Amino acid sequence: MNRDQALGGILLIVGVLGIIIYGWLVFFSAWQMLVIQLTAFIAIAAVLAIVAWIGYTLATTPPPKPIEEIEKEIEKELAEVQKEETKDKTS
Repeated sequence: MNRDQALGGILLIVGVLGIIIYGWLVFFSAWQMLVIQLTAFIAIAAVLAIVAWIGYTLATTPPPKPIEEIEKEIEKELAEVQKEETKDKTS
């Protein structure tokens, strides 16, 4: 058994045990309401954290250059390359 298979087996066992423990906590424990509240809070907080991260990224990333400006730069570089080619041919 290689390392990846062992890790996979451990993750499988942890996942199944997690499901069993969570099921017991939600359906059979005295803390079922607290467990459900915590689960809902963590799920909503995770989604809103992702939304906040996307918003931060959009707010702090500079906008891309307009296409027209990129085309002008390409034309300028192309003209310089053509000048160098004609210069090399004449020398």
